[in-house]
Amino acid sequence: MMDSPAYLLSVAAVGIALLLLLIIKIRLDPFVSLLLVSAGVAVAAGIPLVDIVPDMETGMGKVLAHVAPIVGLGAMLGKMLEVSGGAQKIADRLLGLFGERRAPLALGVTGLIFGIPVFFDVGVIVLAPVVYAAAKRGGKGMLYYALPLAAGLAIVHGLLPPHPGPVAAAGLLHANMGLIIVFGLICAIPAWILGGYFYSKWIAKRIYVPIPDYVEEGFHDEYAEDGARPLGEPTGTPGGEGTSPATGTRTTPAPEQQQAVPQAGFGTVVAIILLPIVLILLQTFSSILIDDPENPVQKVASFIGAPLMALLIAVLVSFYVLGVRRGWSSKHLVTVAESALKPVGMILLVVGAGGVFGSILVASGVGDVLSSSLTSTGLPLIVLAFVIAWALRIAQGSATVAIVATSGIIATLVEEADLSQAHLALICVAMGAGATATSHVNDAGYWLVSRYFGISEKDTLKSWTVLETIMGFTAFGVAAALSLVV
Repeated sequence: MMDSPAYLLSVAAVGIALLLLLIIKIRLDPFVSLLLVSAGVAVAAGIPLVDIVPDMETGMGKVLAHVAPIVGLGAMLGKMLEVSGGAQKIADRLLGLFGERRAPLALGVTGLIFGIPVFFDVGVIVLAPVVYAAAKRGGKGMLYYALPLAAGLAIVHGLLPPHPGPVAAAGLLHANMGLIIVFGLICAIPAWILGGYFYSKWIAKRIYVPIPDYVEEGFHDEYAEDGARPLGEPTGTPGGEGTSPATGTRTTPAPEQQQAVPQAGFGTVVAIILLPIVLILLQTFSSILIDDPENPVQKVASFIGAPLMALLIAVLVSFYVLGVRRGWSSKHLVTVAESALKPVGMILLVVGAGGVFGSILVASGVGDVLSSSLTSTGLPLIVLAFVIAWALRIAQGSATVAIVATSGIIATLVEEADLSQAHLALICVAMGAGATATSHVNDAGYWLVSRYFGISEKDTLKSWTVLETIMGFTAFGVAAALSLVV
């Protein structure tokens, strides 16, 4: 009975329902919830008790071996850009280039660029003063300026490495990360244009959200004027006056000290953000164009373009260009790097636990049964990936959890389908699209946007939730169309 398809499907359904119950209703930590449900599914499916823990450890190890160094290095790169003022540099330059009339476009492009190496919540927090400044100058309400920026951050968070969801999907499905970047960008741009730009402007004309009181009272005034120092700019000497990127200590250095610190230019900041992407794409396209593993050029490209090495190179470059060259001490760099890793720990544990869940589904035979059942629906794999990720996103809120859990559910089906790397990459993008759509009250990002930009819950649902849904479905539509021609 335990190996019958109906029973195993029931185990899977109860397991997923229990997982959602633990996360949504009981508010148990997702990491603990995934481990508990994985163990419960293993016992219910008849896996010998002596094998359950080794199977769980195997699932954790496989995922984290691939994901942990990439996410960790990506967090360090993002932190360097954050505390060095790189985000402010991008925003200031783009606002200057596009002008006040095109401020939403400038802010959206800022979100798209800065969102590549930076987590969504960090991006919102760091760039919020830029939105406040634009809103105070333009006077068209917070939605007009905040939504394009947040949309840019959100769409790359769901679709592009080195964010944990796409990286985990690439590892679980053995997809080429370079192709995920290419297809993710192709899908992200029209998704942002429709949702982050056109819908944002449309809804901003119908819902006016004033600048929050704490901004009007001067809480962020130091960043609201043209020519103000970049957010988090480390000026002065340690122990002197300035703002330490490591501690946030507020001081006021002498003018000569401020001028002695060279600042990275706009082109330099953008180059550092794009460096790992270029290296990863170099690996991908060298293997396509040369197609000779013994060719020395391809060997070098494969080495420096491996995601881990590409990000390591970018982090080292950022250490020098944004840190050492600007007068930071080695101790300061270490402090900044360590501060970047602290919030990553729980993210990695959740991703690893998602790998545990997927491993148990495979070991128990549930994965095979699910594959057969899902195949019998007649829906293409890319549609199933999107629908499952979307359902999990709506149910429990976290985009990362939705992507990881979906990857575990369809991993066996993907293996049996013997798909090309292009199709695997598009399936990963489709899962990211599903996990982007319909952010609502159980999503931390929903509350971050609502509270940081002073939007009521009702208006956040009308604006942010609808915007995210438009972006998710648009990205999926582009990915599905591409899957018909690649």
